[in-house]
Amino acid sequence: MDGEVLWTPPADVRDRSRIGSYLRWLRDHRGLEFDDYADLWQWSVTDLDAFWRSIWDFFEVRTYTEPTATLADARMPGARWFPGATLNYAEHVLRMPGIGDDEPVVIAHSQTREPVTLTAAELREQVRRVRAGLVRLGVGSGDRVAAYAPNIPETLVLMLATASLGAIFSSCAPEFGTRSVLDRWRQIEPTVLVAVDGYRYGDKPVDRRAEVAQLRAALPSVVHAVVVPYLDPDAAPPDGALSWAELAAETAEPLEFAPVPFDHPLYVLYSSGTTGLPKPIVHGHGGILLEHLKVLALHHDLGPGDRFLWFTTTGWMMWNYLVSGPAVGAAIVLFDGNPAVRAVPGRPAEPDLGTLWRMTAETGTTYFGTSAPFLLACRKAGLRPAELADLSALRGVASTGAPLPAEGFRWVYDEVGTDLQLHSLSGGTDVCTGFVGGVPLLPVRAGEIACRCLGARVEARSADGSPVLDQLGELVITAPMPSMPVGFWNDPDGRRYREAYFDVYPGVWRHGDWITVSGRGSCVITGRSDATLNRGGVRLGTAEFYSVVEGLPEVTDSLVVHLEDAEGGAGELLLFVVLGEGLELDAALRSKIVRELRTALSPRHVPDEIHQVGAVPRTLSAKKLEVPVKKILTGAPVDSAAATGALANPESLVAFERLARQRSAADGVPVTG
Repeated sequence: MDGEVLWTPPADVRDRSRIGSYLRWLRDHRGLEFDDYADLWQWSVTDLDAFWRSIWDFFEVRTYTEPTATLADARMPGARWFPGATLNYAEHVLRMPGIGDDEPVVIAHSQTREPVTLTAAELREQVRRVRAGLVRLGVGSGDRVAAYAPNIPETLVLMLATASLGAIFSSCAPEFGTRSVLDRWRQIEPTVLVAVDGYRYGDKPVDRRAEVAQLRAALPSVVHAVVVPYLDPDAAPPDGALSWAELAAETAEPLEFAPVPFDHPLYVLYSSGTTGLPKPIVHGHGGILLEHLKVLALHHDLGPGDRFLWFTTTGWMMWNYLVSGPAVGAAIVLFDGNPAVRAVPGRPAEPDLGTLWRMTAETGTTYFGTSAPFLLACRKAGLRPAELADLSALRGVASTGAPLPAEGFRWVYDEVGTDLQLHSLSGGTDVCTGFVGGVPLLPVRAGEIACRCLGARVEARSADGSPVLDQLGELVITAPMPSMPVGFWNDPDGRRYREAYFDVYPGVWRHGDWITVSGRGSCVITGRSDATLNRGGVRLGTAEFYSVVEGLPEVTDSLVVHLEDAEGGAGELLLFVVLGEGLELDAALRSKIVRELRTALSPRHVPDEIHQVGAVPRTLSAKKLEVPVKKILTGAPVDSAAATGALANPESLVAFERLARQRSAADGVPVTG
């Protein structure tokens, strides 16, 4: 690993960054000095008590009762952080340090309605009213409040109001099908359901009233339903439901915050649910607060004066990550709509990947986060954002959701800006953060994640379980983090939780990714370890495969799976490609793909079969579904291989089901595509 350096920290980085302020604080208040990031990281993962207490004190966490210790029990699972402390996450978000009452803190753009801006005072006022409305509905500590709503201010207000009471929040994006929503919410049994009537995606209206009615009928735990008239502002709520205006009615009730224990449930997030029931992952007030204060301020360098946008839906953990922005003094920018079209009222939507870049300029966004597939799609389309819009305010771009290859890094610096810092970030819903990412103190190298994050003891482990450097290994976390789950919902003995992360290495968190950690601490993630391509005993990551195949101008998307041989043979490597409009997979293009893979990677990467498909199946957060496709090709029914309601394009699975039938009919003889 020796990627080209694309950005270097300025000489005065310690004077102008929040991590520089933190380092000075450590010197002045703890007597600690660190020569470089590597030394700081090593301290943060070896002296967990001192590090996490420093985060607590540096950010002036407000408590109602003080903790009796920092880390009372370091065993995993079951680590006990800050026992005895009581606090409230919502209170810290609504502190909004450095943001004046009349200054914008939420800037929301949508393809369904006109932009909405909330000042700090207006956000607090809306939370106060909705909190009182929830109390009128009988909501108290421990009750569940569910939102079937997009990335709009009402969803944020509802989450903060719920948290202020010590109640527990859960959201699903309204593009989720009813089965996927019920798979999630039947597990937690919400008492209040808040839903939109529909939304626009580009210029296409999507009516969700029927789905909301189905959810109400299928969730007997729901005592009260509230409808936000988002698609049709003049619509009255259906029978037996309240309107958002009624929930947020004027009241004299003050805005208060219930003191809750550090590990009191804040919200329930879910695994992607591509196979089986989604895991209901419970996150706590204190763990999320500390982790987000640390990562947003010290790694992303966010603070007063910043405007923070992450393109996400409420069904992805990045929404929960984004909306913590005000806790470090950053205003947040919300977007709801189709990022691949330009929607102008009264005119048909036009394909246009410049939508988010123009909005970044219009809102004065200083930090723009998105997914690696979005950046790669922009590159593929030949987009030049710096020519589309004035991006002079933009000083940071972040990418997650999939590995970003070197060419994606270079495109950002060639076409977005030369002076900004690009953060490639990886983590998970399981910890609601990134545990490897960037930091202002380190350079950006093409194709590499700059560092392991503070407080995250990430290692690569070889097949025999020993830690390795400069070698591909299983990504593990060998010390607890405060934002690891409180547990799974309805898992009283912790069995499901232990099986999810600790079944391979007792006492060590196994995340399920392949990672290479370099001697200088940078990282490369090469895909999910459960989707590994194992050819002749050599493990091949999927990320490098996609980088080569999707670098071809004819290929717009791809997916690769390895079907093992039960007799111990080499098995079959199958490649599926989505081609540009009007193109067909002919012999010449097959030969070109094979040649590129053989030359750029190795003969082991040459597939046994190449098939053209209309689309690659992806989750709603744009992750490719290698494992479900592999299950379908080995005979599993679609319904058991993948929860189709959690997919962005469930119809894409039909082609793989058809191929599986063909292969079965041929009794194992490969069928060419």
